[in-house]
Amino acid sequence: MKIKIITQHFIGCPNSPILIQRVKEAIKDFKDADYQEILVDTNEKAKELKFRGSPTLLINGIDFENLPESENPNLACRFYPNGLPSVADIREKLRALTK
Repeated sequence: MKIKIITQHFIGCPNSPILIQRVKEAIKDFKDADYQEILVDTNEKAKELKFRGSPTLLINGIDFENLPESENPNLACRFYPNGLPSVADIREKLRALTK
């Protein structure tokens, strides 16, 4: 089963490079992972994508934390109450999808 992984982000968000690196590390062992980074660089693009904030991790179109699409999307940093997903957290979710 092919797993589609998307990281949405904008330049200037301090958490974006950290999460992108964690995602890349987590997917190394998943041959069926299709990874894409989407740069959200305008409010128009944020509205089009219903952007949840930077960085956002989508796996098969579903937000990593099941956060719904934003009703008022804009270029804003995203707050993760428990901190950014770790490499282990991402791997665990991917493993669950491949079972």
